[in-house]
Amino acid sequence: MKRISFLFFFCAAFLFASLASGRIGGGDILFIPKNAKPVTFSHDFHVKDLGLACQKCHPVPYITAEKSKPVSMAEMAKGKSCGVCHDGKGAFFINKKDDCSRCHQ
Repeated sequence: MKRISFLFFFCAAFLFASLASGRIGGGDILFIPKNAKPVTFSHDFHVKDLGLACQKCHPVPYITAEKSKPVSMAEMAKGKSCGVCHDGKGAFFINKKDDCSRCHQ
């Protein structure tokens, strides 16, 4: 009986861990600005490649893609949205004209 209980617990824990880890990364998010080329935000790049924790962006400055409000480049240059990290210190500065194609493709 102990063996069956242990096996059940182990399987349940493995299933829970698999489901929880499946959400890490969140996939790509497409932003379509009014007067610029679209931006694809890659969770894989930011989370897996750069090693950023989810808490770095969630819940501030982003709650979820659906609940986040679009911001202008001027607002980002003042530290909102992507500008929280893309300030020229943490990551490349979002307002540098030569770097537009790094996000807008």
